[in-house]
Amino acid sequence: MSPPRIYCDYNATAPLRPEARLAMAGAFEDGGNPSSVHAEGRRARARLEAARETVAASIGACREDVVFVSGGTEAVSGPLSAALEACGGSLIASGLEHEAVSSLGGSPFAWPATPEGRADLGWLEEALAREVSAGRRPVVSLMLVNNETGVIQPVAEAARLVRAVGGLLHCDAVQALGRIAVSVVDLDVDYLSLSAHKVGGPQGMGAFFIRPGAPFRPRQTGGGQELGRRAGTEAVALAAGFAAAAEAALRDMDAYRALAGPRDRMEARLQAAAPDLCIHGRGAERVAGVSCFGVEGLPADTQIMALDLAGFALSAGAACSSGKVRASRVLTAMGLSDTAARCAVRASFGWGSRTGDMDALAEAWIGFVRRARPQFLSRDALADAGR
Repeated sequence: MSPPRIYCDYNATAPLRPEARLAMAGAFEDGGNPSSVHAEGRRARARLEAARETVAASIGACREDVVFVSGGTEAVSGPLSAALEACGGSLIASGLEHEAVSSLGGSPFAWPATPEGRADLGWLEEALAREVSAGRRPVVSLMLVNNETGVIQPVAEAARLVRAVGGLLHCDAVQALGRIAVSVVDLDVDYLSLSAHKVGGPQGMGAFFIRPGAPFRPRQTGGGQELGRRAGTEAVALAAGFAAAAEAALRDMDAYRALAGPRDRMEARLQAAAPDLCIHGRGAERVAGVSCFGVEGLPADTQIMALDLAGFALSAGAACSSGKVRASRVLTAMGLSDTAARCAVRASFGWGSRTGDMDALAEAWIGFVRRARPQFLSRDALADAGR
């Protein structure tokens, strides 16, 4: 009988939480269109608005400022496209951003990152001054937690710079909810994006926050749903699942933070066994359940396939880019060469992870390298194999 698999890819998709499954089951059982005025429709509307209230509260927002959408990508592209249209300018975004940002065009990856993986605020300040001197209102996008390295970005500090010149700021907080405190008031952003399946909710559901008075024009028209900000019958069951998952994620945030110790122990063991191994982003503040590491000369796809066969699910880069043979833009923005960036893998953990999962991953990785690339291991690690 094969041992149970160990899931190490929470940043791609967290397993569905039981609370979310239960909430969705109840909504599917009740049915009803939230735009209908009969009893069934009113119950659906009440369930939808209760979910909106919960998601809004999770980021310190008012219910009427939160819009449910189809997922994280739409939660990013909807408000950010509206901001760009309103300002008629180009986008300032770091090389750390998700493809949902880069796909909006312009030259969003001019903003460099430090070698530790944080967006360079000095560069941003100069870029904002150039935009203003050219007569343009700046639009800036900066994620709160990087999806590949787990590094926490200086969004509140960036907001102060953007506010000083009258610009607009969008924050991708998809990887932040349930991992660190998220407050639209403290961050002082105009738009903020969320995704349900990153916190153990259903795939196909996201949300965005709009600051009152911030420019916005709906991209999907044809009905008055979501207070006229997104047409189409709302996915009540998915919204209920999102709310239940968000509530559970906030409840379990201390348990998530406790993953930092086992994560650090895993990284120390990996680096002791393979002295040339690099842990990307370790020099900056990171969320607890993420580790991005690699050894130049050991391709990421080789590692992922070998570990998959050994019962571990890892990834290389963003899930939306998996299967594409190319270097991580995040890591190259941090100054890594294309070759080194192609050798990094990401392990991410969450609500269903056990502390022993990280120890098991370290043992499996070292065992694989011992068999496939022993030249990368220390003498002590090779000697341990013979005992």
